[in-house]
Amino acid sequence: MANTKSAIKAARKTVRLTARNKTTKSRLKTLHKKLDVAAKAGEAATAKSAASAYVSAMDKAVKSGLVHKNAASRAKSRAAKHLAAQ
Repeated sequence: MANTKSAIKAARKTVRLTARNKTTKSRLKTLHKKLDVAAKAGEAATAKSAASAYVSAMDKAVKSGLVHKNAASRAKSRAAKHLAAQ
């Protein structure tokens, strides 16, 4: 258990930020799955909108520091390859 006032506040903050990070990561995984399903089904329009949503969410995750910019760049590149393969 935290002893100082600042440590107690840091513990509260950690709980709040961890919950937010889990939500965002879960959303990224869901968007990636939607992109994969649309790409494998051959639905070009759906895949394009799913890729757009995925790339946007990935950029926001980078902006908040949740995902490293190089990891996001790699993920976006792979998403683009999925689209180009159709």
